[in-house]
Amino acid sequence: QKMPPSLPATINIQEPRWDQSTFQGRAKHFFMVTDPRNLLLSGATLEEARRVVEDYRAGTVHPGLTEDQLWRAKYIYDSAFHPDTGEKMILVGRMSAQVPMNMTITGCMLTFYRTTPAVLFWQWVNQSFNAIVNYTNRSGDAPITPSQLGTAYVSATTGAVVTALGLKSLTKHLPAIIGRYVPFAAVAAANCINIPLMRQRELKLGIPVTDENGNRLGESTAAAQKAIFQVVVSRIGMAAPAMAIPPVIMNMLEKRAFLKRYPYLNAPLQVSLVGLCLVFATPLCCALFPQKSSMPVSSLEPEVRDQIQKKDPWLETVYFNKGL
Repeated sequence: QKMPPSLPATINIQEPRWDQSTFQGRAKHFFMVTDPRNLLLSGATLEEARRVVEDYRAGTVHPGLTEDQLWRAKYIYDSAFHPDTGEKMILVGRMSAQVPMNMTITGCMLTFYRTTPAVLFWQWVNQSFNAIVNYTNRSGDAPITPSQLGTAYVSATTGAVVTALGLKSLTKHLPAIIGRYVPFAAVAAANCINIPLMRQRELKLGIPVTDENGNRLGESTAAAQKAIFQVVVSRIGMAAPAMAIPPVIMNMLEKRAFLKRYPYLNAPLQVSLVGLCLVFATPLCCALFPQKSSMPVSSLEPEVRDQIQKKDPWLETVYFNKGL
């Protein structure tokens, strides 16, 4: 039996498999990254994928390795290990956990929105989950201290809960359908608070910027601001269909005899509708901006711009990992 030809060591697995300059290419990439089935992979499978990827990057091609197997290993590796630090990420903080976790939390937020204790509890759960995701998927490799993390978490969670309660009190005398949208408004506002707070170290010290070949040129706070803005927009977009479409459907269903006869189906139905929206919204909104984002050297803060221009006067664009 003939052995398959050895795979060349020239495939660029530093970049995703599909063209990231197009929305379609980014969407294909993120459908792989956010695939919930990645959560079921064993530790041994993750370590094997890491070994294949790291060996290939070092120029060692495993005998019989095909291109499809290499890309499969690359996507398994990317689903579990941080792109800047190489550390294994917290399970619930991985992008592959976004759909099942958000499906459960958002479904419950939309179901139990009528009482203040329920609003408090589910907003706290949601912001605690968001804090883990924001920390796990931060940009850069600089460590964050437990006290900084604790302060950011408390501030973000308090801000989100206060926003939710404030909006709830404003809708008391408005139609019921308006009350159903309080969780979405609170989540959108909370994302604007939670993400910058959980990534405040990046705003203070900057994130690594590189040239097109990945050579590190310095740390930029201007890049951090752009990265965080893009992530906030993506997260709000991600939440929008899941929190905007199910309330309309549930409002119609609750007027029918079916849900009056089987009220216990309310929460499972809500969670299922949210899950259906999130399966598509999560990867498509992650794809709104390239993961390897870029900005002109001229838009960087003066000291970083000057430092880069001394090294390479002709460089016009720098790149950075925006985080997720």
